[in-house]
Amino acid sequence: MPPSKAHPASQPDWNNLSVLHKNTLPPRANFHNYSSTQNALTYDITKSNTHSLSGTWKFSHAANPFEAAEGFESPSFDTAKWDNVTVPSMWQLDGYGKGPHYTNVNFPIPVDPPNVPFDENETGSYVRKFTVPETLKDSQLRLRFEGVDSAFHVWVNGKEVGYHQGSRNPSEFDITSVVDKNGENTVAVRVYQYCDGTYIEDQDQWRMSGIYRDVYLTGFPVDSRLEDLFVQTKLDSQYINADLKIRVDVTGSGTLRVDLFDPSKRKVIATETKTISGGPTEISLGIENPLKWTAETPTLYHLVVSLNDTTFVSHRVGFRQVEMKDGLLKVNGQRIVIKGANRHEHHPKYGRAVPYEFMKQDLILMKTHNINAIRTCHQPSDVRLYDLADELGFWVMDEADLECHGFESICDAALSPADRALPFRERQLLTRAEAAKWTSDNPDWENAYVDRAKQLVRRDQLHPSVIIWSLGNEAFFGKNHKSMYNWIKSYDDSRPVHYEADIYAETMDMYSMMYPPIETIVDFAKDESKAKPLVLCEFIHAMGNGPGNIKEYIDAFYEHPKLQGGFVWEWANHGLLTKDKETGEEFYAYGGDFGDVPNDSNFIMDGVLHSDHTPNPGLIEYKKGIEPVQVISYTSQKAIVVNRYDFATLDHLECSYVILDEGVPTSQAGILELSSGVGPGQTAELTIPSLSAELKGEGILQLTFCQRSATLSLDAGFEVAFADVPLNSGSVPLNLQPTSSDKLVITETPTLLTIASPSVKWTFSPIHGQLRSFEKNSTEFLASGPDFTAYRAPTDNDAPQDGTDWKNRLLHLAKSRTRSCEWSAEGNGETFVVKVQQRFSPPVLSWSIDLDLTYTFHSSGALAIRVHGAPKGQNLPRTLPRIGLTMELPRAWAGGKDSKASAVTWYGRGPGESYRDKKLSQRAGVHGVAAVAELWTAYEYPQEGGNRTDTRWVAFTHAGGESVTAQFADGAQADKEKEKTRALFDFHASHYRVADVDAARHPHELRRQSTDNVVLRLDAAHHGLGSGSCGPRTRDEYALVTGDFEFEVVLA
Repeated sequence: MPPSKAHPASQPDWNNLSVLHKNTLPPRANFHNYSSTQNALTYDITKSNTHSLSGTWKFSHAANPFEAAEGFESPSFDTAKWDNVTVPSMWQLDGYGKGPHYTNVNFPIPVDPPNVPFDENETGSYVRKFTVPETLKDSQLRLRFEGVDSAFHVWVNGKEVGYHQGSRNPSEFDITSVVDKNGENTVAVRVYQYCDGTYIEDQDQWRMSGIYRDVYLTGFPVDSRLEDLFVQTKLDSQYINADLKIRVDVTGSGTLRVDLFDPSKRKVIATETKTISGGPTEISLGIENPLKWTAETPTLYHLVVSLNDTTFVSHRVGFRQVEMKDGLLKVNGQRIVIKGANRHEHHPKYGRAVPYEFMKQDLILMKTHNINAIRTCHQPSDVRLYDLADELGFWVMDEADLECHGFESICDAALSPADRALPFRERQLLTRAEAAKWTSDNPDWENAYVDRAKQLVRRDQLHPSVIIWSLGNEAFFGKNHKSMYNWIKSYDDSRPVHYEADIYAETMDMYSMMYPPIETIVDFAKDESKAKPLVLCEFIHAMGNGPGNIKEYIDAFYEHPKLQGGFVWEWANHGLLTKDKETGEEFYAYGGDFGDVPNDSNFIMDGVLHSDHTPNPGLIEYKKGIEPVQVISYTSQKAIVVNRYDFATLDHLECSYVILDEGVPTSQAGILELSSGVGPGQTAELTIPSLSAELKGEGILQLTFCQRSATLSLDAGFEVAFADVPLNSGSVPLNLQPTSSDKLVITETPTLLTIASPSVKWTFSPIHGQLRSFEKNSTEFLASGPDFTAYRAPTDNDAPQDGTDWKNRLLHLAKSRTRSCEWSAEGNGETFVVKVQQRFSPPVLSWSIDLDLTYTFHSSGALAIRVHGAPKGQNLPRTLPRIGLTMELPRAWAGGKDSKASAVTWYGRGPGESYRDKKLSQRAGVHGVAAVAELWTAYEYPQEGGNRTDTRWVAFTHAGGESVTAQFADGAQADKEKEKTRALFDFHASHYRVADVDAARHPHELRRQSTDNVVLRLDAAHHGLGSGSCGPRTRDEYALVTGDFEFEVVLA
């Protein structure tokens, strides 16, 4: 009888919690071996004993490991019919398998840890040939993978070398014994989409697979070599002098030499030589008053460690000391404020296989927008990022590759009705305590957790930019986190440890929160029982149009020392560039666009950059909120500025000014002297120049703070901060044509009123209570409207909170219905008044806004529309998106890229979009665009965008040259035209109707619905934005709370 058989024949490594690695070398610091000091100081990897194996590999895809090609690891295996792929890459983006899959919280597989699917576990088989370079033939040869998602086996010349899991951590194998140093070699890699580690790699990102970071063949000396390098810089009690503590792990023996070069690399400022014989060797170099490294002053020295004068290892050294002192996070003895960003690794074409130049541009962009810190959410980044952070200057919170919040969904779904009725916070604590039992508080997973801490710390500990270790994200809190913390402290006691889910900072060195209201963090700051500081690992959720009210958070950070800043969520949208299958139009895809189920839709589009990594308005506003120089008060003679750097004075900045008169720059401009030596937190007075000529209207002093000289990331003359200081106060009259003694000509029919002045003819429908035509000098201004409207296409930040209320109250279906209309001439016939009563209401429900509209036509050509609204009835919305008029203008008012004149000109905030809680980045002035289309903000999930606030006037110019200007009159003014003063208002002009924006799911779909007309909104008030997509809704002071209102629009 034949023996029985089983499938699988043995437990797969990728489904075995007791197997994390096979035959991997211990994790080590990231460095390369060079043949000379000169080469080592170049930091050029091509001059080292490191040979790249990235490039073209042969590739075969299978549905699971058991159906992958057998024997592919053999050098004789024929891969001629296999496809060529580029390494690094992710196979889903090369068209293999089911495609990219986005889920935020929920696991994409059935939950049965540590088991993953056997039949649906996509597998990629990679093969490439290589020969050993001459320079490496006498070396110990190592095969190093910087990142493979999620697990893999590797063979060389048909012999199994080992196994590794931990998608965002490197792995290194000694392959000396299996390599043919004089012939052709075959490296074969089998990569598995899922492994038991998948359960603790449940990050909010696209789930994709492959060899997505570089692969290297590295050479180490055979007999005596440097295995690892550990460096700490310890400053004295005055933070002046330093001890450079070095530990070198060595195999073999010989002469160890340590040289520290100055920042120019020209001079050795400290050196020591030791004869060593294996094991760890410690050296301490005393350095007198070195220049200190900070994110603002990233001065780097250069360490070269050599063994036997044959192997040279270099690394940058920044002298800085991080400590928890006086209940605060301090660097070099000073409290710092983190003005950071959460940065996932993502490229719109290549996923997590991010090219170096693209990554570098990310960091340059951060520096140009005043960002001083990076959280490597939620995994270690490409090793090259840390070199850039050291050089450019960033505080880095380096995060372990650990997240498992999918268990929370399971536990939440299992709650009893009584537990489900608990207050949110109580319910959350209960759910998370249960969820922690799966892995975080499960001793079976301790090794897996601690391994990820070891991989993180041992790789990155040489970098001065890394000032905080983080144990991962949203993995609840359990004994395994304590084990991670304890291991880190035993290995590196020079940095604090962060983990948000330790909500009481029981173990961690600081408190952490996500998306708290401002009141919550202020209460924390005032709580004297809190002996550790608070860092917001995530705040101001930047999904779609937003975030709002950034300033209030930043002000709190500077008002309360225990509040030490935060990281905006997040840096960039994660859209993947793809094409519409029917039309071929390109767009940036999000969850569900690849047929991926379950998915979290567009929740992956939540950055301050668009998916192509160009700034969106959220980044512009964030830059303003965290600018390092701010005007905090002013009088008619003085402006007080505060230095919000942590270490630098303001000496590197120059302050220029220009005076605006009615938004137009005058000839009065120049340089204002900044006091020298204005240190962090200190203030300085700026003398406001006396006016050289009388202002015709509103006067504004515009201040600009620019770099005096260039840095690695900022050009000379680059603007880092600005301020607008009002020079006069009081009301400004409406800008209108002089009153005319001409009489209006009125023509009536049963259905229309025609009102004519010498320059304008209006047509009004008393049946519909609506202006039907506005013809100025024979040029028609209206295609439809104006009508009272109150809706906007909900933003991502509206949707779960205020937006839900609007939809539930059917606000999007509400419209005006006329109940009465009366009209009469007034005065000597130079004015004509139409009064309309309307009821603005939705179907189904009983609430309404009763409207009284008064149209006043003037023989001068001006039309004033006064609107009074009184909300009433049951089920009123708590807030309104906006209050204003909507009309459409014919296409000839839209302008175009070839227009010689601006189609739209306005005096107000600009040039970009602005809202009542997202406007400080936009300067007051006269702005213009050649085409209405330029005013639109194309969010990658269509929504409200493109509004301009604090507008004084806006003018529209027809292709034929005619123009119409809109202004708002102060509602408190008398009715007589000559007494009216202007009020601030919002306007919005685009080619999209609100309903079409609301219905669209991608920009290319919305473009199909565009109209040639100009859709114009003139709003007396507009609801703020907040950050309610994952955080607080719009703050009350920025909310448009439903209530009585009155406004007046003047068109002339």
